[in-house]
Amino acid sequence: MTTDEPQPNAGSAEAMYRDHILEHYRKPRNFGVLKDAHIDHREDNPLCGDDIRITMKLAPDNTVSEVKFQGRGCAISQASASLLTTKVKGMPIDQVKQLTRDDVVAMLGIPVSPVRLKCAILSLAVTRNGIDLYEKKLNPSS
Repeated sequence: MTTDEPQPNAGSAEAMYRDHILEHYRKPRNFGVLKDAHIDHREDNPLCGDDIRITMKLAPDNTVSEVKFQGRGCAISQASASLLTTKVKGMPIDQVKQLTRDDVVAMLGIPVSPVRLKCAILSLAVTRNGIDLYEKKLNPSS
């Protein structure tokens, strides 16, 4: 590489991911509430005020046929909900339950500080807890 060629700039990659997050914050995918959802769960993070509600409909084979979220909060919490709902659509709920916080952070594409981690993974917690409650309702003895 000669010195005249443009050099990769870590700052530009970070800016691209920031823009990606802001795009999902400003124009979230899957925003809204599903009527007659199989799974309907809401949680908040009282420390920062983030609030997310996830509604899901399941197909007979237990895949996520439809998913929506509704919420308010910081760009990271809302963008992660938008990204997560996009990812889980069409997935079997057993695979959805295996998603980790690292998966959500990877979707965001930027390093997330420990303080902002709760914001980033709130949608994952709501999704997992909603699935757990749904499954307990189906099988109360387990």
